[in-house]
Amino acid sequence: TAALDDVSLEAAPATTHVLLGSSGSGKSTLLRVVLGLVAADGGEVLIDGAPVTPRARAHLLGRVGYMVQEGGLYPHLTVRGNVSLPAEALGWPHARTAERVRALADLTGFDDAMLRRYPAELSGGQRQRVGLMRALVLDPPLLLLDEPLGALDPIVRADLQAELRRLFGALGKTVLLVTHDVREAVLFGSTITLLRAGRVVQQGTFAELARKPAEPFVTEFLSAQAPPPELREYF
Repeated sequence: TAALDDVSLEAAPATTHVLLGSSGSGKSTLLRVVLGLVAADGGEVLIDGAPVTPRARAHLLGRVGYMVQEGGLYPHLTVRGNVSLPAEALGWPHARTAERVRALADLTGFDDAMLRRYPAELSGGQRQRVGLMRALVLDPPLLLLDEPLGALDPIVRADLQAELRRLFGALGKTVLLVTHDVREAVLFGSTITLLRAGRVVQQGTFAELARKPAEPFVTEFLSAQAPPPELREYF
């Protein structure tokens, strides 16, 4: 069985495109194909017109930021060490790295004391902010986010959703975001690709998916996460 089947999509610059679907739909696999972590059996992936190949991974390091649940942080490194890692891997001068880390810390509300902490000393929301800083440290034009907020409690998640939306708008990045959450897709997505069993079911804006579903599954998926009738008057 193919993990992805005849998938074709294009993300416009400086917009957020959401890959939406349930577990096993292929959305995270597609993100890894874009990143070059998984090789596709056919077709090609282009970033700014350049093909993504195993040989191009080193070049991609400076072009693509990647963020996962819990930030994917190294427990033995401080916040500063985790954020600095991509810049150090590319041989940035220490002063340039320090300046960039400071700018990102200001952007996300981290002071010097926070930069000296280790991941175990941070809350879930703080770890996600560190993961975001690391994804942004090289100032890449493209950000890939694999369900970054899925492990957070609802209040922290809502706060981070608002913060991420603000940052995406301010920074002008092209964002490819994976989620199973319809509300999150609506909040972030300029456009949405709904996947099922490795296949694209429908692409477009949320309004297009909701008003002109390509097949019954689209309506079924979107409505499955709606509040039950007895609660709708409160939302």
